[in-house]
Amino acid sequence: MKDVTFTVLENRPLAPRTFRMKLAGDTSGIRCSGEFVQVAVEGKFLRRPISVHDCDWETLTLVYKVVGEGTAILSAKRPGDRIRALTGLGNSFDIDACRGKALLMGGGVGAAPLYLLCKELSAQGKEATVILGYNTAEEVMLAEEFGQLGAEVHIATMDGSAGTKGFVTDVLRLKNISYDYFYACGPKPMLKAVCSAIHTPGEVSLEERMGCGAGFCYGCSIQTKNGPRRVCKDGPVFKKENLIW
Repeated sequence: MKDVTFTVLENRPLAPRTFRMKLAGDTSGIRCSGEFVQVAVEGKFLRRPISVHDCDWETLTLVYKVVGEGTAILSAKRPGDRIRALTGLGNSFDIDACRGKALLMGGGVGAAPLYLLCKELSAQGKEATVILGYNTAEEVMLAEEFGQLGAEVHIATMDGSAGTKGFVTDVLRLKNISYDYFYACGPKPMLKAVCSAIHTPGEVSLEERMGCGAGFCYGCSIQTKNGPRRVCKDGPVFKKENLIW
């Protein structure tokens, strides 16, 4: 874990109330996809956990949604502003578990951490099919970016204004998608539905309220088939078969 001061390079909207922030700074504490950072916000005691969307040797990119005062403050940041963040938090997706064809499913901002995962899978020569779920066409984001990585991309919207009407599981039911392993991130109801609908192995990244982000406070504990686990320290990525819904 590292406490790093980053410089904002870019902070622009991707969709209503959703922003992409690119930061320059020491990213050596970030190992691979699935991890998150804890971002400090002025005037707020607790840091905000945000998943790693993309990362290289010099920059870190985050995608976040404005849901309260803290993220509203982040959305007002401009190029040149400084932000402190704890890096190297959480575990990662197991890309070696996929033999050759991966299915990636993201709901809303849950699509964000799957982008770096898709890059890693592509680097290993593995194919990826991506299903992204949103409420309306206005909220659709990152579809083009996944396509540029060579992934086959499907969209689902609740109101049917883009792609398939319904949930990501409806796309799965209607399309003939070949895969040997799945990865998912999004709201709990979506993840529960995905795990119920899919019988192949896979893993999900859980969204949970966090305090410390490093496993000290146990504020994000959940029950699993292996006993209580901390989402921030033992996760946020868990194997499907270990979760209790």
